[in-house]
Amino acid sequence: MTYKKVAVVGCGAAGLVASRELRREGHKVVVFERGTQLGGTWVYTPETEPDSLGLDPTRTIVHSSVYKSLRTNVPRELFGFRDFPFFGSGLPDRDSRRYPKHEEVLKYLEDFASEFRLNDLIRFQTEVLFVGAEIEGKWKIKSRRNSNDELDETYDAVVICSGHYTEPSIADISGIEVWPGWQSHSHNYRTPEPYRNQVVVVIGGSLSAADICKDIATVAKEVHVACRSERGRNFIHKHGFDVFVHPMIDRVQDDGRVVFEDDTYVIADVILHCTGYKYHYPFLHTGGAVNVEDNRVGPLYKHVFPPGLAPGISFIGVPNYILSFTHFELQSKWIAGVLSGRISLPSEEEMMQDIEAFYSKLEATNVPKRHTHQLMDFEFEIENWLAEQCGSLPIEKWRKEVYYMAYIDFIARPNTFRDDFKDNTPQLQI
Repeated sequence: MTYKKVAVVGCGAAGLVASRELRREGHKVVVFERGTQLGGTWVYTPETEPDSLGLDPTRTIVHSSVYKSLRTNVPRELFGFRDFPFFGSGLPDRDSRRYPKHEEVLKYLEDFASEFRLNDLIRFQTEVLFVGAEIEGKWKIKSRRNSNDELDETYDAVVICSGHYTEPSIADISGIEVWPGWQSHSHNYRTPEPYRNQVVVVIGGSLSAADICKDIATVAKEVHVACRSERGRNFIHKHGFDVFVHPMIDRVQDDGRVVFEDDTYVIADVILHCTGYKYHYPFLHTGGAVNVEDNRVGPLYKHVFPPGLAPGISFIGVPNYILSFTHFELQSKWIAGVLSGRISLPSEEEMMQDIEAFYSKLEATNVPKRHTHQLMDFEFEIENWLAEQCGSLPIEKWRKEVYYMAYIDFIARPNTFRDDFKDNTPQLQI
C-alpha cells in the first residue's frame, strides 16, 4: 500500500470524518478551515452577510446557515458516526432530547475531534484560494491565513468537504426590480425579530421553510407561503400554524403587490427565499473535468470521484436527503482505501459508463438535473454498496427501522414530530 499527503478542504462533519479515516489508513493529512473553529455549517453565528440575497460575489461570506431555533430533523441515533454514537450524554449542559438543537450537534463534533485527536491536523482561519492539478498527478493548493501572504503547497490528493449550504439559490421573480419591499434568503435568517409587524411572503415548501414560517408567525403581521408544488403546499398546511398558503409567485409590482399564479395577491413588506443552495467551488480549477451545471456536480462516479482525475481529487458530502454522517463516514472510508491502493476503482471508461447509465435512469424517470444528488429513494442501496467496497458491515437493521419510523412520524405530524416521536419498534436492538 502507498501512503499519501492529502489535503482536506473544510472542517465540518465531512472534513472531520474524512481526516480521521485518511489518517487511520496511514495518510498524512492537513485540513484547511477558513473559520475559527470546527463544525462547518453547525457553527451558529448571529452574523449575516451584508448582501441578504447572497448575489454579490465580492460580499463577506458567512459560512453557516443555521438559525437560532434549529433542531435536527432526524433522531439523534441516526445522527452519529457508526463507531461514535450520538446518544444522550446525561451532562447538565447538554441537550438530551431525541431531536436536539444545533448546539448539541456542534458539541458532538467537538467531542469526536477530541476523541480521535484531530485538532492538530487543522489549519484554522485558512482559506483555500486555488486547487488545481499539476504534472505527475500532484495537486497544487494555494491558501491564505488571516489575510497574510499566500502559501503554495503540493499534495498527492485533495478531498473536497466544503459543504453546500453557503451559496444561496434565488427564485426568479418577474418585476422584482421595481418592487419596493426588501428580500432575503434563509441563509441569512437567524431570528424572527427583523420581521416583526411585517407582511412576509416565504418562498419554499421544505422543512426549513416550515421551521422559519413557524418562527416568523410569532411576530409578523401576516405570513404567506408560496410553493411551486402541491406537495409542498400540503406539507406547509399540515404544520397547522397560522399562515396563508399560495401557489408560486407569478409577478410582483411597484405598488407592493405580490401576485400569485392563481391571480390572488397580497401587499407585502418582505420576500424571504427558502429556496435552497447552489453547489459552489470557486477555488477549484480542473480545466473542465468537473463542472456544476443546473446544480449537478459532475461527472462524479458514485457522487465522489471525477473519472478523469480519480483518485487524486474526490468529494464528500455532495448527496443530500441522506443520513449525512453515516454517508460521510462510508465515503471517507472508501476514499482512504482507494488512495492507499487497498481498494481499486474501475477504469475511467467504466466509471463514465456507470455515470451515464445513472443520468439516463434519472432522465427516464423525469428527475430534473438539479435533483441529481438527492438520494432519498435509494440511500441505503448506495450506502451498502460503499460499505461493501470498504469491507465494512452493511447498514444496521435497527438504523433502517428508526429511519423509516421517523419518516412516517414526520409525515404524519410535521409540526410536532420532534417532541412527539412515536416509536413503534419496541424490539429494537441498538
